[in-house]
Amino acid sequence: MKKEIPAPIIAVLSDNLHNIESHASLNNLFMHADAPGDPPEGSKPVKVQQWLRRINKESNYPLIILGKLIEPYIELLDDEDTDQVSWGVNVSDQKQDLKVKLRNTLERCNLTYLSGGIISDGSSAPSRSLSDLIKGRDLPSIEAEFDRALSKVNSEPREAVSAACNILESIFKVYITDEGLPKPQKQDLQNVWKVVRADLGFDTKLVQDDDLKRVLSGILSIVDGIGAFRTHASSAHGEGRRVYKLKPRHARLAIHSAHTIALFVLESWDDKRER
Repeated sequence: MKKEIPAPIIAVLSDNLHNIESHASLNNLFMHADAPGDPPEGSKPVKVQQWLRRINKESNYPLIILGKLIEPYIELLDDEDTDQVSWGVNVSDQKQDLKVKLRNTLERCNLTYLSGGIISDGSSAPSRSLSDLIKGRDLPSIEAEFDRALSKVNSEPREAVSAACNILESIFKVYITDEGLPKPQKQDLQNVWKVVRADLGFDTKLVQDDDLKRVLSGILSIVDGIGAFRTHASSAHGEGRRVYKLKPRHARLAIHSAHTIALFVLESWDDKRER
């Protein structure tokens, strides 16, 4: 289901952007964010409100556009441009004020801003399914998925490991489907990884450089290790009599490792298609 820009966010932007931006800069801001249609007529507050409502109505992914719109304000440093004055008004103070209002309103609407202009609604992927992100090579949003896993490291390390493993598993399954490869009978991480690495040529016997061979060998074992880690220590499986004492640092290691492998596989996939 399409996630629309909530009405409270529309209200905050309509009430505040007109004090910060000119008509021309508003047009540039919305056009840069890929907002649909020509600039609406009317005053600046009316323009902002109508354009945001149009985004909800005509765009397939309103939250993606919202992320681009608010990125310049959300990522404003606390002491950035403290002396920017226009027509006797301290614009910097108003930008900082908008930043606080946006963060508070996003939280009330159960939305989270992630670095790089990404809005997450807390579901399986920010505004699109993970498979869509993989197929579209939306690397910033895929990285945002890992950021969400990292956000749970201290509070829920088991959930974080499971999330990182799920991302890898999804990438491998999409690869197998898109490349028309035979699916393994058991579609767990280790088995789908075997299909993908064989098709991409991740074989240490084929690598002549000894240093690269060591790195590749490490990558192959890391994926198997993450899968086993998930089985024995994550929330994805029930615990036996012996409980694995999973620490945040263990979960963090698994997530960072999975992130590195995910990007390497996606880049290798693109390189294979180009060749």
